[in-house]
Amino acid sequence: MSQTPTAARLRNRLVDAILSERAVPSDVERAMRTVPRDAFLPGIELENAYTDQAVTIKDNPGKPLPLSCASVPSVVAMMLDQLGARPGDKVLEVGAGTGYNAALLAELTSGRNVTTVDIDSDVALHARSTLNAAGYESVTVIERNGLLGVRENAPYDRIIATVGVWDIPATWWDQLVDGGRLVLPLRWRGQTRSVALTRHGDELVSDGMELCGFVPIIGQNGEKAAPLNAADTIRVHYDQDQMVDANALANTLTADAPVGQFLSAQRIGGEESFDGVWLRATADDNRVCRLEVTQEAMEQDLVRRPATPGRSPVLVEDDSLAYLTVTREDVDPERQFRLGAAAYGPRGEELAHDLIAHIDTWGVARLAVPQMTITPSATQAAPGHMISKPESRVTLTY
Repeated sequence: MSQTPTAARLRNRLVDAILSERAVPSDVERAMRTVPRDAFLPGIELENAYTDQAVTIKDNPGKPLPLSCASVPSVVAMMLDQLGARPGDKVLEVGAGTGYNAALLAELTSGRNVTTVDIDSDVALHARSTLNAAGYESVTVIERNGLLGVRENAPYDRIIATVGVWDIPATWWDQLVDGGRLVLPLRWRGQTRSVALTRHGDELVSDGMELCGFVPIIGQNGEKAAPLNAADTIRVHYDQDQMVDANALANTLTADAPVGQFLSAQRIGGEESFDGVWLRATADDNRVCRLEVTQEAMEQDLVRRPATPGRSPVLVEDDSLAYLTVTREDVDPERQFRLGAAAYGPRGEELAHDLIAHIDTWGVARLAVPQMTITPSATQAAPGHMISKPESRVTLTY
C-alpha cells in the first residue's frame, strides 16, 4: 500500500520540479523547502497546495481576475531570485496575498524587517492569521493602499510588488534606499513583465525582466479598453498616453473584409516563445497595444485568428490595425509555424509591414532583453524612445 504523501514530501517535490526548469539561488531554494505553503491556503487540498499553479483566495465579482490569489510558485521563485534579499535587509512587500511570500522573505532576511501591505481588509487579516499560525509573527502586516508604501518602516533595501503595477509611485522612490532593489510586475503597452531594477539616484535601471501575469493593483487607471464590435467580444487595450480613437476603430474588424495577411521571414517551433516580438516593438513604437478576442468571437469567425486570442500585440493607428498571427507550415519540421500580421482598415497594410519589421528585428536576436531605465516624471528622461506615465518615464534600449 502506498503512503499518502506528506506536506514536506510534496513541498520538496514541487521545489525539485521548479529546479528542473530554472536555476534558483540556494537561499531561495532553502526558503521554499522550509515554508509550508499549505499553511497559507487553509481549506485547499494538500496536493493542490503544492502544484505549480495560482490559487484564488478572494474573488472579484463582475471582474475577469480575482481580487487576490497565491501566485504560481515558480514565478514566486523567479521574483525572489530577482529581488536578491539578504540577511538583515529591510523589505517592503506590496500585496500581502496569503502571507506565503512574506514568510519566504522572512526566511531570506533572517530578521524582523519584513513589512507587507494590502488594501483589502479581508486579505490583510488572512495574511496576519496565517503568518501567526505558521510562526512568522515578526512580519508586520498593514492594511493600506500599497501605492502609499509604509513610510513609518522606511527606508527599505528591497521593495517587491506582487500585484501588477502600471506606474511607479513617487512614494516608493522616497522609501527605497539608493542602491536598493525594486522588483515588480510592470505593465506597459498591454503586456506585463517582472522587472528587476536597482536605484541609482534618480534612475531605476533594470538588469533583467521576465514574462508574467498578475492581478492589477487597485488605484491605477492608466489602462483603457476600446470595444471593436457591438457585442464587445473584441477589444483593444491601450495606455492613456496613446493616441487611440475608439470611435474610429469601432467595427474595424467586422465592417470590411481584411486587407490581407502578410508573412514575415521568421518561423518558430511549437514550444518556442514569441513574446519577445511584443517586447521588442514597445522599445520604439508608440502604436503597440493589446488585442483581446474572446472565444465567442473566434467561434463566429469574426477575425483571422490572432497569435494568442486573449493577448496578442497589435499596432493601432486611426481606423486601422494589424496584429500578430501564427500560420502552420510544413516546410521546416523543426519550426513549423510562421509569424505574420493580419491587417484591417485603410492603413492596415502599412501597419502590417511595420509589425513584420518588428518581427524580423526580433528574429535576429530572439533572446535579447532590453535594459529599462525609469526616472521620476519630474526629472529629465534618459536618452531614447520614452513611454510617459503620470509619475514616471520609461525607456527601453537594446
